[in-house]
Amino acid sequence: MGHIQTLGDLIAFFWRRHRVILGTMCLCALLAALYALQRPHLYTASASIEVQGAQVSGAALTPDAGPGAEALQMLQSVRHRLTTRQNLIAIAERHGLFADQPALSTDQKVQILREAIGFHTIHGTGEPTYGLAVPVSAIVINVTFTDAVLAARIANDLAQSVLDMSASGQITRARDNHAFHAGKLAAIEAEIRGQEARIAAFRGTHANSLPPSTGAIQEELVAIGNDIRALDQQLVALAEERRQLSQRENLRPTDRQRLRELDDLAATLNLQKSAMTAQREGLQTALAGVPAVQRDLADLERSLEQMKRNFDATNSALAEAESALRLAELQQGERFAILDRALTPEHPTGPKRRMLVLAGALAGGLFGLVLGFLLDLMRPVIRTSAQMERELGLRPIIAIPELDLSEGKTRRRLAVGG
Repeated sequence: MGHIQTLGDLIAFFWRRHRVILGTMCLCALLAALYALQRPHLYTASASIEVQGAQVSGAALTPDAGPGAEALQMLQSVRHRLTTRQNLIAIAERHGLFADQPALSTDQKVQILREAIGFHTIHGTGEPTYGLAVPVSAIVINVTFTDAVLAARIANDLAQSVLDMSASGQITRARDNHAFHAGKLAAIEAEIRGQEARIAAFRGTHANSLPPSTGAIQEELVAIGNDIRALDQQLVALAEERRQLSQRENLRPTDRQRLRELDDLAATLNLQKSAMTAQREGLQTALAGVPAVQRDLADLERSLEQMKRNFDATNSALAEAESALRLAELQQGERFAILDRALTPEHPTGPKRRMLVLAGALAGGLFGLVLGFLLDLMRPVIRTSAQMERELGLRPIIAIPELDLSEGKTRRRLAVGG
């Protein structure tokens, strides 16, 4: 700390700068007192709402929702609806808020009310179930306002609004959920009918490339192959007979007639073979497109199976939505009930004025210490013989004490000396 290294130096520093420190403390305490006097009192009123569990086991308006999850979703929805601009303006007009502040704009009034209203959830005891939301057992609505009576009235108004919105909101959400699943089921059913029609048309268009036509084509190919081989054998036999007749030196008229018959028969057999070969090539070409057609048909059938699975899942969800709707209409699901209405607070919240003044004085004292230390740093002088010996290593021969040379004290000293 520079020149303050001993307890004596610290005491001398306090004595030397006590006017600065005390003056800063008094100034800050005065400013804190003025702030405390001008600061309006804030009163907080709280209303508690109990979340009553479902009277029928498994009565949740949302499928796959755990206990308390519906209450949490409902609270979020109600909270958003209560803090909308339109609803806050209605609350201000209903309770005559800001009547003494006509200069405030509508946006400023809405912002003040949003900052004044708070929603807090109290979760139930016990370990939460894995994968499920932590159950909510109660909801606390806090309203902080400059008027204690208005704070309680606004809190009770919001609590009653939560009850009203939750009762109607459960049925509305249940009906919306039921309508959603019913519409989805009808859409999936229409898709299934369309897909079945597309599959039927595809089968009709590619009937020759699908069973049982492909089996018949393969059997026909085998038969054509056998017939072609039989024709080849006949052609070989005719060619051999013709060769033998042609090798004779003297052909009789009957031999010549037989040769002409063999040529005509060979031509006929070749024509038959050409026709069968063309027929076989056509059937082979038809079979070549069978794998692609079967893949396309398999894709269509897989899409149909997926649609049927979606239909079953949606049908189950619709059944749950119907049960939830009936439970909501009978008020058998999770409900809200006012546990404690807000009472008019007797004492303001926040720090008391005395604490503000004390905090201001402490802050002023710290600021005075820093200011005094800075003043000493700005005038780095040696004030005591111990300090001179410590800083310079020189022992002073004589030390003259500090004298108060004010006019009144000097005259008294001279009178005593005379």
